[in-house]
Amino acid sequence: MSRRAKNSEPHPYDFRRPIKLSREHTRTLQIAYETFARQYTTLLTSTLRVVSQVSLVSIQQLTYDEYISGLANPTIVATLTLDPLPGAAIMEFSLSTAMASIDHMLGGPGGPQIERPLTDMELPLLRDLLNRVLDEMHYAFESIADFRPMLGAIDYNPQFVQAAAPADAVIVASFEMHVGSEECIMTFCLPFTSIFPKLQGNDNDVTLSDSQRRTREEAHRNMVAALGTTPIEVSVRFDSVELRPEQIVRLEPGDVVPLSHAVTAPLAVTAADIVFAHAVPGSQGPRLACLVVPTPLNETENQ
Repeated sequence: MSRRAKNSEPHPYDFRRPIKLSREHTRTLQIAYETFARQYTTLLTSTLRVVSQVSLVSIQQLTYDEYISGLANPTIVATLTLDPLPGAAIMEFSLSTAMASIDHMLGGPGGPQIERPLTDMELPLLRDLLNRVLDEMHYAFESIADFRPMLGAIDYNPQFVQAAAPADAVIVASFEMHVGSEECIMTFCLPFTSIFPKLQGNDNDVTLSDSQRRTREEAHRNMVAALGTTPIEVSVRFDSVELRPEQIVRLEPGDVVPLSHAVTAPLAVTAADIVFAHAVPGSQGPRLACLVVPTPLNETENQ
C-alpha cells in the first residue's frame, strides 16, 4: 500500500526539457567519463611531473544558458568541434589551474599564480596539453560515438562564447581536478542533440520479453484511456473581423460591430485555436447547442 502511494506521488516536469537522460544513458556516460578521468589523471601526472588527480563528480542535463551562467569569470573556456557530430562542446576549468599547469611544464613549482590572460608563449603550451587531453576524450567515448573533438578558440569570459542557443539542452559533466596544490572544478559540456541519438543506439531493435511487452502495452492502454477522458475546452465561433486600434478604443456599450461571417456559412468548432469541425447554431431544450455538419468544400481545400 505504501509503495503504491509512493509511486503515485506527482513529480515535477520541465516542459523546456521534454526529453531527459534515462538512468541507463547516464550510466553509459558515467563509464565513459570515468575512463576519461583516469586517462586525464595519468596524462597530467606524467606531463607535469606532479601528483595530479581528475575524478568525476556529477552528470547533469541543463540548458546552455544555465550552464554559462554558473561559470566563473575569468576562466579558461575552450570551444571544441565534434566532427562528424553537429554542434560544439566546451571544456572549462579555472585560470589559476591552467597557470599552475604551465608553470609545472616549464619546470616551476606551480602553486598560486597571478590571475591574468595567457601570454603568446604560454597559450601554445596550454593548447598542446589540451590537444593531448582531447585524444583521451576520443578514446573514452569510442564505445558511444566515433567523434574526434578538435580544439577551437580559447576565451576567458563565458558570456562571450556562443556555442549554442540559450534554451538548447546540454549535458554537463563536472570533475574535481587537482594539479599539485591547485584544485578546481572542471566542466565538460556536450550538446544534447548530438550525443543523445548515440546513447539510444539500436534501442528500437531490442527484443522485448513477454513481461516487458505486456508492461509496455498496459502502459499504452492506460495512457490512451486517460487521454480519452481528459476534458478540453471547445469553442464554436464566427469568422473573426479586423478593426483598427482607433475603432477599438472608441467602442461603447450599444455599438454594433458588423461580422463578415455569411449567414449561410457554418461556424468553426475549435480547440486550442485548431479548427477540427464545423457546425450550425441551434438549441436543445433550454440550452444553446450546435449541430456538427460536413466541412465546406473550400475549407477542405485550404486544409
